[in-house]
Amino acid sequence: MTHCIREKRKLLSSKTVQTVQESLFPSPGFRNIIIVFKIVSRSAYYFFYAKTLINRKGGRRMRLSSKDLLGLADMGSDEITLILDTAKDMKKIVTSSMKRVNYLQGKSVVTLFYENSTRTRVSFELAAKYMGAHAVNVSVSTSSVAKGETLIDTGKTLEAMGTDIIIIRHSQSGAPHFLAKNVKSSVINAGDGMHEHPTQALLDMMTMREVFGTLEGLKVAIIGDISHSRVARSNIIGLTKMGAQVNLYAPATLMPPFIEKTGARICPTIEDAVAGCDVIMGLRLQLERQKNALFPSTCEYSKFFGLNPENIKGAGKNVLFMHPGPVNRGVEMTSSIIDADNSYINKQVTNGVAVRMAILYLLTGRETV
Repeated sequence: MTHCIREKRKLLSSKTVQTVQESLFPSPGFRNIIIVFKIVSRSAYYFFYAKTLINRKGGRRMRLSSKDLLGLADMGSDEITLILDTAKDMKKIVTSSMKRVNYLQGKSVVTLFYENSTRTRVSFELAAKYMGAHAVNVSVSTSSVAKGETLIDTGKTLEAMGTDIIIIRHSQSGAPHFLAKNVKSSVINAGDGMHEHPTQALLDMMTMREVFGTLEGLKVAIIGDISHSRVARSNIIGLTKMGAQVNLYAPATLMPPFIEKTGARICPTIEDAVAGCDVIMGLRLQLERQKNALFPSTCEYSKFFGLNPENIKGAGKNVLFMHPGPVNRGVEMTSSIIDADNSYINKQVTNGVAVRMAILYLLTGRETV
């Protein structure tokens, strides 16, 4: 039998690989196993090469300066660029047929959400699993938090279990920063109160850069409940750092004071805000954070502040429509805009997984597969 196999191998110089497979493995089942093995091997090599390519880009280090990602206010344009470049490579994994690599093999990732979420929580969990990590979701309503356990005690408990990365969403601004100071695990801010939502802004910037090639010089209009939006704050910080111009428009009751000090421009009308813009981003009305009646009704809000085909006529020819989701159809945007060909709302979701994969990878600082 051994002699026979050796003779078969000699045929490689004169026969195709397919012919050899058919002669060695006459059963189609065996040949299918070989084909699958080849596909997996090629995919593993491709992504290893992509990772090596990332490591060699400009001689940059492949980790962030901090063990945590708490906000874009603490990051420079070089680190933002590093995340976006890495996410570009990670997207190849997300859109491939084999969504599995071992960049985070042996790592444990916990999502600790004190607020409701679908997109952010699920995309973080998928990002961790696609990269080979053990991902666990802690449901606060059924955890020891309901028994009175403090945030710090919860964090230290998770750390004691060997958790490498804690992804936290909290209703109180600054909660991720407080946790990060008290645990050795890496902490990622998945949204804290009305402060920041850095990973959402990063995926938004990735989406814009995919289309336009750069963020430098882009004109971006952000329309809606800016006062209560952590997404708006992180986008304003990130986009201005990357050289984009940001226009803001909202009811006076939903426009935070001194926001112009961030470098954004407050516009008097929605038409002025979107004029010549490359990107128009709508924001969700965050009624759960509004303590007072800040506008008469959602119907009136939609009429005077919602995006519709009429009030965006002055925008750029190839304008992108974006929204962090979930969208209240007919309130912040009409369905004709949400479902338009130049609406990138679903593409933002895809890019969200890629960006979060990049962040997990860069925080762990792994140099080998």
